[in-house]
Amino acid sequence: MSSDEKQVAPRSLAEALRAKEDGSLAALLRARPDLITPVPTDLTQLATRAGTRASVIRALERLDRFTLQTAEALAVAPEPADHETLLALLAGDENDPAVVGAFPHALAALREQALVWGPDDRLRLVRTARELLAPSPQHPSPTGLGPTVAEATSGMSPGRIQEILTAAGLPTTHDAVSAVASLTALFTDRARMADLLATAAPDSLDVLSRLVWGPPYGQVTADPASRLRWLLDRGLLLPTAPGTVVLPREVALHLRAGRAHRDTAPLPPAVEPAATHRPQVVDTSAAGQAYTALATVEELLKDWDEGGPTVLRAGGLSVRDLKRTAVALDVSEPVAAFWIELAYAAGLLASDGEADERYAATPAYDEWLELPSAERWTRLATAWLSATRTAGVIGGRDTKERTLSALGPGLDRSAAPEVRHRVLTLLAALPEGASASPDSLVARLHWERALRGAASSDDLRARLARWTLSEAESLGITGRGALSAHGRALIGAESSSPAPETDSGPGDKLPVHHHRHHPAPPPQPRSPAELASAASRAGCLLAPLLPEPLDHVLLQADLTAVAPGPLQRPLADTLDVLADVESKGGATVYRFTPGSVRRALDAGRSASDLHTFLSEHSRTPVPQPLTYLIDDVARRHGHLRIGSASAYVRCDDDALLNEIIADKRSQGLRLRRLAPTVLAAQADPATLLEGLRSMGFAPAAESAEGDVLITRAHAHRTPPRTAPEPVPDGPPSPDTTLLGAAIRAIRAGDLASTTPHKPTAAAPGRNGTLPRTTSAETLATMQAAVLTGDTLWIGYVNAEGSASQRVIAPIKVEGGFVTAYDHTADEVRTYPLHRVTGVAELADEQA
Repeated sequence: MSSDEKQVAPRSLAEALRAKEDGSLAALLRARPDLITPVPTDLTQLATRAGTRASVIRALERLDRFTLQTAEALAVAPEPADHETLLALLAGDENDPAVVGAFPHALAALREQALVWGPDDRLRLVRTARELLAPSPQHPSPTGLGPTVAEATSGMSPGRIQEILTAAGLPTTHDAVSAVASLTALFTDRARMADLLATAAPDSLDVLSRLVWGPPYGQVTADPASRLRWLLDRGLLLPTAPGTVVLPREVALHLRAGRAHRDTAPLPPAVEPAATHRPQVVDTSAAGQAYTALATVEELLKDWDEGGPTVLRAGGLSVRDLKRTAVALDVSEPVAAFWIELAYAAGLLASDGEADERYAATPAYDEWLELPSAERWTRLATAWLSATRTAGVIGGRDTKERTLSALGPGLDRSAAPEVRHRVLTLLAALPEGASASPDSLVARLHWERALRGAASSDDLRARLARWTLSEAESLGITGRGALSAHGRALIGAESSSPAPETDSGPGDKLPVHHHRHHPAPPPQPRSPAELASAASRAGCLLAPLLPEPLDHVLLQADLTAVAPGPLQRPLADTLDVLADVESKGGATVYRFTPGSVRRALDAGRSASDLHTFLSEHSRTPVPQPLTYLIDDVARRHGHLRIGSASAYVRCDDDALLNEIIADKRSQGLRLRRLAPTVLAAQADPATLLEGLRSMGFAPAAESAEGDVLITRAHAHRTPPRTAPEPVPDGPPSPDTTLLGAAIRAIRAGDLASTTPHKPTAAAPGRNGTLPRTTSAETLATMQAAVLTGDTLWIGYVNAEGSASQRVIAPIKVEGGFVTAYDHTADEVRTYPLHRVTGVAELADEQA
C-alpha cells in the first residue's frame, strides 16, 4: 500500500492524527486541553491519551446534543460505517432536511475532537467512546436500541438458529455464521421485512411497538402466549436470559423508519425573548442596580468594620450571623449570602487569622473605597464573572450531608464561570433591550452540553443559569432582565441591531429566527490585558449613568435629615456618626437623637464643630430643635467624669452626685462617696459609663491625667489577603504560543520515533530503540554531518538519567560538545558527546 493510500485510510487514530495539518492539531488541543497536560512526546502518545476513559468522557460532556446524537448513532452502526449509513441513522427514511444540513458540521466536530477518525467510507468511533455509548444490558444507550442479531444469538444453539430461518421463510444454511448473516440481511431489507410483518397479528405488532423506542428488553413466561411465540419463532424477539427477551437492533431500526433516535435535535432551541424595552430604560435601570450594589457592599463591610462575625470551627459563617447580617442589610438570607460571597470573591473581605478568628474587611477595601464608583463596580462585576464560589448552594448539603455555609468550604462549582458567561452571551445575541425567557435559556444550555445533566430544575447548569439571571440583575449587569450596554462591554459582546423605541410587555414577542447547527464554541480565555480593557470600556459606559455624589443634605424640623442622593464620602462618614439611618432608598433619611449626638461628641467633635458642619452642608436652615438638641447634649456631656479606681465618678456639682446615689438604679454599681465631688465604684469604667448613661446621665470617660478620652470607631482590618482563586473546570485552554510550541514538540518527537534510519554496525536495523555506537563512531558521524549538512538520529541521556531520542542537524563539534539544531525542541542546543548513546543516519528517502 502506498503512502498516499495510508494517508487516505489510516489504520489507527495515531496515523489519522499524523495526517492532520498543524491547524487541525491546534483545534484538537484547544478543544481538549487535557491532552497537552503534560505535552505528549509524540503523536502515538497523543492518540493513546485521547482514547483514555477520563479524557473521552470530558470530551463527550462538551458536545452539543446533535453532535452527541451523531456519536451515539455511530456507536450503534456497523464498524466501520460509511457516511451514508450514519446519515441514514440520523435522518431516517424521510431524510430530514434539518438533519442533512446539520450533519456535516456535527461529523466535523467529532473529527476535530479526535472522537471519530477514518475516511467517509470507513468512519470509526474511538474505542472508549464506543464502549461508553454502545447499548448493553448494564448501560442502556440513549437511542433505546438493543443488541444486533449477531450479538443476541451469540450463545444460541445452531439448531435453534436454523429453526428461526425456517420459520422466517429463509433457506437453511450449513453453519451458524451464515445463518445469522441471512437473518440479518432479512431484517435490514425494508421490502422483505414489510412482507414479513404484514403476516403478523395485530397483538404481535403491539408487542413490538411497546419495545421499539426502548427499553428493548421484556419479560416472558416459560410458556409464552401465541402473539409472543410468533415473534420468538421468527427471531423478531430473541432470548437473552431465562425469562428475558430483546428486540434486535435491526428490527427496531426498521420499525423506526431507520432512525436511531426518537427525537433528533439538529438545531439549537431558540432563546425566546420575554419582553423588550428601550435600551435607555435598560441602561438606566441597570445603573440604578449597580449603585445599589455598591451601597450594599459598603454597608455590609461598614457593619463589620470593628470586626465581623466569628469564623466557625469548620470554616464559614454561622446561620445566626447570616440572619443577623440579612436583617442589617434589610434583605433575605440568600441575597445576603450573595453579597457576602461577592465581597469575598473581590478580595474585600476575609478572616483575620487571629486566635479568636473573625471576619473583617481587608486593606484592599480601603483602597476600593477611594476608587471612582464605576471602577468600584467593575471590580465587583469582574470578580463575579470569574468566581467559582456559588452563593446559590448555601444552605444545601455536601456529599457528606454537611450543611454548606456562607464563606465556608465546598461552595466552588467549576462550571459557574462558563455558565455565567454563556448566559450573558445569549442575552447579548438578542436585540438590544430584550430580556430572555428563563425556560428557553435553560433549554438552550442543555442542548449545548447534553451530557452535563437532564433538563430538570435540579440540574446544576439549570440552577446556575437561573442564579446568573438573578445575580446579574442585582449587580446591575442587566436591567429589567435585558443586558445593558456596560454589560455587553464587560463580556466583549458587540452591539446588536437597534431595538424598538417603545416598551412592550411579556406578550409582545420578537421575531425569532432559527439558524443552522452552530454549537457554542468553548469559551476562549481572555488575557489580563483584554479583561482590563473590557472592564475599562464597561466602566466608561456606566460612569455617566451613576448619580454624582452630593455635598449637601436637607435638614427638617422633626430632627431628620434627607440625603436626596449619594453623599460625598467625608459628608457621609460624619453623618453616619452624628445621626442614625432611619430609612434607605432613592433618598436616605437620617435621624438625630441624644445618643447619636453624644456619639459625635465622644468622637472628639465639639458643639461648635457640629453647628458649623450642619450649616455648611444643609441646603435648608438648621432647625431650632436640632440646635437645642446639640447644645443640650453638649452642656451635659462630660459633666460627670469616670476614671479607674476600680472606677470613680468625679463631678463639681455635689448635688448631682447625691442624685445618683439616691437613684435605686445605681445600686448595682456599688457606689460610695470618697469626697464631696468624688464617688468610687466596684464596677469597671466601661460598665459604670454604660450604667450612668442608661440612667439618663451624659458622663464622659477621662484618662489618668484627667483629660477627656475621645472614642473613635476602630476599623479592624485583616492582614493583606488575596482574593480566592477560582477552581478551574479541568486544564485551562492553551493560548496560541503554547499551542505552537506543543505542536512543534509533538511533531519533532514523532519524527524521532517514526523516521527510518540506517542500520549501524552495533545495532543493525534496530528501529524503535536508542541507537548504540562507540564514542569514536559517534564523533566521526557527527563531524561528517557538519560537513554534509545531514540530519542524524541520536539517543541522549540527560543529567537525571532519562533517556530520549532526538533528530538533530549538527552545526559544529568541538571541546567534547556538539551544537546542533534540535528538531525535537525546535531550537539550537548544545549536547555533551559523552551523554549521546549512539547516532544513526536517517534513511535516504526521509533525510
